[in-house]
Amino acid sequence: MNIFMRRLAPEMGQDQTKQQIEKGLKLYQSNQTDKALHVWTKVLEKTSDPGGKFRVLGCLITAHSEMGKYKDMLKYALDQIDTAREMEDPDYLTEGYLNLARSNEKLCDFQKTVSYCKTCLNMQGTTVSLQLNGQVCLSMGNAYLGLSVFQKALESYEKALRYAHNNDDKMLECRVCCSLGNIYIQLKDYEKALFFPCKAAELVSDYGQSWSLKYRAMSQYHMSVAYRKLERLPDAMECCEESMKIALQHGDRPLQALCLQNFADIHRYRHDVDKAFPRYESSLCIMTEIGNRLGQAHVYLGVAKCWLLQKEFDKALESLQRAQELADGMGNKLCTLKVHCLREGIYRNLKQQEDLREEVVKFLQCVEELELYCGMCGESIGDRNQKLQALPCSHIFHLRCLQTNGTKGCPKCFKSSIKPGFV
Repeated sequence: MNIFMRRLAPEMGQDQTKQQIEKGLKLYQSNQTDKALHVWTKVLEKTSDPGGKFRVLGCLITAHSEMGKYKDMLKYALDQIDTAREMEDPDYLTEGYLNLARSNEKLCDFQKTVSYCKTCLNMQGTTVSLQLNGQVCLSMGNAYLGLSVFQKALESYEKALRYAHNNDDKMLECRVCCSLGNIYIQLKDYEKALFFPCKAAELVSDYGQSWSLKYRAMSQYHMSVAYRKLERLPDAMECCEESMKIALQHGDRPLQALCLQNFADIHRYRHDVDKAFPRYESSLCIMTEIGNRLGQAHVYLGVAKCWLLQKEFDKALESLQRAQELADGMGNKLCTLKVHCLREGIYRNLKQQEDLREEVVKFLQCVEELELYCGMCGESIGDRNQKLQALPCSHIFHLRCLQTNGTKGCPKCFKSSIKPGFV
């Protein structure tokens, strides 16, 4: 009898672990987050089943990500990697590295994110890990966007989209569409920036009855940013309010911070700095607490623009200095470019010629590093709202240049393929 019981014990442990994980999931889905975390933490303490331990760590990673507790998310992701190594299973290891990549993405350590994503893609797993490749490409695209490497970001998003279509993964497609909206916001093609989150909202409407409400909130937020850029401010406000409502219901702190920043930006567009400032401040508090350095840099840029509206040049320069320190720390070149552009305007106003010349040189260096110019006409991309088109190689051009040129293939790829000495 004792031998029989000993043989059964591990199986019973596994069953009990599975039941407790399910219990935690039900609590989490009904917004009882603290109770869910309590259940999962107890499982983690008691289970001897490595598979169960890996799964419960996955639940804790997701929950802490949505709460904006990114350092805890990273800690659990490291525990998950250790568990996967113990199990010597390539699928578990791939998933562990993906969670490690996501944790670093959230903490704006973009170089580490790219490195972990490459590790995932190089692992020879089975069908399960192949299904994760779309999510890996999405995370890699977000990291490249964080580093302002637009061509590689687009390449990664296109790959993620192909995986989503091949696996009929509508949730992944929805997330990729939101990220594509974000890249076109930064490149200032606002029609595309609106098209992609609208597509995400359609996917939520058509397929998302059983999905988490975060997908609706995410698409509404990205639509709101695009509407603001198009100066359709009532639409921007309506979408942002819808997103904020869901974020508050679900305790989604990262999204609350983004919505507050967007509300502040909308008020700034209306020149209502008295309403903008407190919202920037609330947004900055949350972003500092959760470790979203890119969000903090964007808030400081918004605050600087508010000070400029009030002709408070010293205060604007102070905010820009903080934005630049954050941007340099992350390697976000686009944010640095924006800082130089705004400083240039300030020094021009103040007639400080030496400082002005220095900022112009730095601005032009940034443009060159970012390759933010059309490979056909040579004019800047991303300095005003224009229609852009990415070719299959992910090089970006003005749509009008592609239409008038009628060229076959990519001029940039053609130019880089000509060897020196043959030119």
